[in-house]
Formats: sequence, structure tokens, C-alpha cells
Amino acid sequence: MKHQKLALDNVLFQDQHPGAGDSRREVLAGLQRYPKVVNPKFFYDAAGSALFDRITRLPEYYPTRTEIAILTDNAEEIADCCGRGCVLIEPGSGSSEKVRLLLDAMRPGAYVPLDISADFLYQSALQLGAEFPWLTIHAICADFSEDWHLTTSLPEGRRVVFYPGSTIGNLEPAAAGRFLARVRDWMRADGGALIGVDLHKSTDILNRAYNDAAGVTAEFNLNLLNSLNRLLGARFDPDSFRHLAYYDPEQRRVEMHLVSREDQAVPFDGGSIEFSAGESLHTENSYKYTREGFAAMAAGAGLVVRRTWLDSEGLFSVHYLERR
Repeated sequence: MKHQKLALDNVLFQDQHPGAGDSRREVLAGLQRYPKVVNPKFFYDAAGSALFDRITRLPEYYPTRTEIAILTDNAEEIADCCGRGCVLIEPGSGSSEKVRLLLDAMRPGAYVPLDISADFLYQSALQLGAEFPWLTIHAICADFSEDWHLTTSLPEGRRVVFYPGSTIGNLEPAAAGRFLARVRDWMRADGGALIGVDLHKSTDILNRAYNDAAGVTAEFNLNLLNSLNRLLGARFDPDSFRHLAYYDPEQRRVEMHLVSREDQAVPFDGGSIEFSAGESLHTENSYKYTREGFAAMAAGAGLVVRRTWLDSEGLFSVHYLERR
């Protein structure tokens, strides 16, 4: 599919139409397991993306502000590592907030945001293109979490993959290793990757980060049910579920769940999904790594950590990687 040119000369948009049928099968397979589970990528409809933007500004949620500090304080050094004029690719770009901190220092030849939410990506690309009229933007709506390859025509140049926010922590460690192997393919022989990784820390800090006093994280978690209603033709009632999040220090992950308040059968187009009172739908894991643990996982994918930056409290890390 060719890129669609938008109202701004520097913004192109390509919708690869990630398959709703495949998503439906994936969700139903998870809901019919025990325990029930759903991929956290389904959080990010337009409402979910907006709610997550609110989460990033909460006082309890340290990852965003610490990573922003790292990127802001080290923008020139990061640009030296990544190379100015590169093709900067951001899977799961959302509102493209963090890349703004690097653009003036990096001056990429092109920016390629990838996201599963077409409407949100479309609007974000237009806003970014207006703010940075010198920047060429190739926005692509695609599900990069599947076995997807960057086959679309892109400008020539050294490819650098930007994956901030510790999104890699949402993947099971084996899947995270496989994702890093795909990143290695995307970057080609001479490219690089800049990846944000949340660090293992005290249980108290982590529990507060995922159970904010304002209840925004709970609202974000419960909004997933609205996404499932649209996808499945279902009638989940968010009021009949409650948010649960906690840190498991042995597995070094935060778990998020939606817990059924009662025995219920949720109808959907083609059947119903049974929940007993207290039964949970596992909606997200967020793994936390040590620096050494992440470097070992990267090495297993054929990558080497060339440089690491930390915030002043050592809560969060940003790593620059290249092929071994």
C-alpha cells in the first residue's frame, strides 16, 4: 500500500489495516483459557491511549518523568550514539511525546511512528508534523507485536529503533528476547536501538505507581472492557469488575488484573464468557530488570549494550544497543 499524503507536506500516512479477525481470535483464545488473559496491546484504543497519557503525568508514576529527565539531560550524547540524519523508527509510538525531546539534537532524516490505533496515530503525526515542519514523518498503522516485518518503503539511511517507556517489560522475557531479535533485523547491519527499561526496585514504589490515588490506572484497566465489547460484540459491564495491581518480587513483575465482583456470564457475538466471583482477567505484566539482566537478554538476541544512562535516583534506564 502506498503512503497517503496528508494536509502537511512533511507527513505521510500508511494504514496496513491490522486484522480485526486475527485480533478477535486472539482475544477469545485468551478468554477461554484458565486463568483468563488478554494481550495488553488491546488497552490502546483512542480512549485508552488518552488515559495512558494521563497516567504518565501522575505523581506516583515515576517511569515517564525519570525517562524524560534521562532523555533531556543526555540528548546530545544520545544523538552522538544514534547518528544525526538517521531513520528513526518508533514501534508503539502513541502520542510521540518522548521523541520530541530528541528531535532537535538528532535531526533525523525521517521519523517512522508505528501504532495499532489508526485514528490516534493519524492525529499524533499531524500534530508532530506541524510542530517540526523540517521533519519528514512516515506514519504506519500496523501491529508490530505480531510476526511483522518492516517491509514498507522507507528513506535510505541508518536505521535506529526507539522503544521508550519500558514497554519491553510488558512482554514475557522469552517474548522480549524475540522482540529484540526482530529489532536487530529492523536496524540492519549498521543501525542501532535506543530502549527504555524499568529497573527492579522497592515493592512500595512499584505498588504505588500502579495504584494511583486518583484512580486513573484503574480507569485505564477497566477501559479495556470497552475495547473488548467493540471487538467481540460483547456486553462487559466495567462496574462488575475491579482493578487489581501488585508487584511480585520473585518474578520481578507488576501484575494487573480485572477481578469479577460476582458470578456472571458475559454475552458476546457467538456465545458467552463465564466468570465466577473473584475470578480475574490477567491484563498486563510489567517486568523490571537489573542492568545486567537486560544486557544478558540483549546478548541472546545478538545485540550488545554500548551505552547506558540512568536518572539521578537509579529508578530507570535507557540503553543504546548495536549488533554484536
